[in-house]
Formats: sequence, structure tokens, C-alpha cells
Amino acid sequence: MYIIKNQFLTTMHIKNFPLLIVLLLFGLSNCQGKNSTSDSQSPEKPKNLENLKTAYFASGCFWCVEAIFEEVKGVEEAVSGYSGGDSPNPTYEKVSSGKTRYAESVEVYYDPQKVSYETLLRVFFGSHDPTTLNRQGPDVGPQYRSVVFYQNEKEKEQTENYIKDLNASGQYKSKIVTEVVPFEKFYRAEEYHQNYEKRHPNNPYIRNVSIPRIRAFEAKFPELLKSKDSH
Repeated sequence: MYIIKNQFLTTMHIKNFPLLIVLLLFGLSNCQGKNSTSDSQSPEKPKNLENLKTAYFASGCFWCVEAIFEEVKGVEEAVSGYSGGDSPNPTYEKVSSGKTRYAESVEVYYDPQKVSYETLLRVFFGSHDPTTLNRQGPDVGPQYRSVVFYQNEKEKEQTENYIKDLNASGQYKSKIVTEVVPFEKFYRAEEYHQNYEKRHPNNPYIRNVSIPRIRAFEAKFPELLKSKDSH
């Protein structure tokens, strides 16, 4: 069974009724966003980000990725959006069709005095499975592929060395398939996608996919969390 965030493709072979019930229940937990009046009427006040550096990553549903990076000390903001494609002005509907080259991505604003780019790589690789091609969890398609968008040769070298070390460590049974490509342009996603995990804690996908992924990250890297600042 392939379950894609916008449910444009579902292939199932059902042999018994109990299995059908399980699959239907799981299918209700797709990472699919709908605009709403409350979201459109209450956009969050933008922060002053001009003195910060940026980094760009893609590793599945941007609701999860944005929420994870915003928990990291030194990260002031993470924005959901689209990168990696070549057609202008992508929309959620176009990207989620899987027919563009865009990936659901995040733009990470960080203070290099508080968190290094290498630490961001640690967060990125440690919060998803970089060995699955065009897939993260229940979300399938090139829009959910794993990508590091580097902005200079130093970032490229750091990323390639990090991947080389991970492959050599034996941490994964399969080779890492993360793309390492030059950053070209980032398009901010529609307002209703921003801070989706915080705004919609009872969404089935958030409860069943995002929250477990976030909790797994928190357990793995407690020393990187902003909550540790007060201890």
C-alpha cells in the first residue's frame, strides 16, 4: 500500500475485512493540509531574522521538519516551503502531485554563534531515515525526498563528509540516498502550512506521525533542545 500526503495515488490489495479496517484507519493519518478561516485570519507576526544565517533541508513532510528544527537551540525560525524545482511559483497542489521537481523543504534561520551548520546536519540526519528513496513514513513521492541544499563549497564539503562518515559507521543497513545539491531558490509555502504542528495538535497525521517523530528526535538529542537552556 502506498499512501501519499495528498492521496493522489493509493494502491491496495485487500484480502480480508480486518485488514481493510486497519488500512483505512491509517489512511486517515496522511499529511494533508486544508486551509481554514482561523488560519488565514491569524497569521503569526514575523520575526526579525535579517542578522541570522539560513540553511535549507528537505526530509519528508515539512510540518514535521519545521517543528523539529524550531526545537533546536540557536534556531530562531523554520519556515515551510518548496525548493529543488525549476518552475516558478510552485503551489502546494502542484508540488503534492509529485509531478514537479520540488521537495517540501524548510528554510532554517539560525545564529551561528549558538549553533553550527554541522550541528544542523546532525539534526537533519538524526531526525529522519536518509536511506529511503522518495519516502518518509507514510508519505511517498519525490516531493518527500531527502535533500541538503548547500549554499557554498564549505557546506557541500561538510555535508559530503558527514554522509561519508555515516555510511562508514554502519549505523544504517543501506546506503544514504540524500541528495546534496546547490541551493537555487526557496518559495515560502502557503500560510496555513506554517507552524502546522503547533496550530493543529489534534490533526490525525500530527498525532500519529509528526508527534512520534518529534518525540524520537527529542529523546535522541536532549542536549540540543531549547528547553535545556533553563536547566
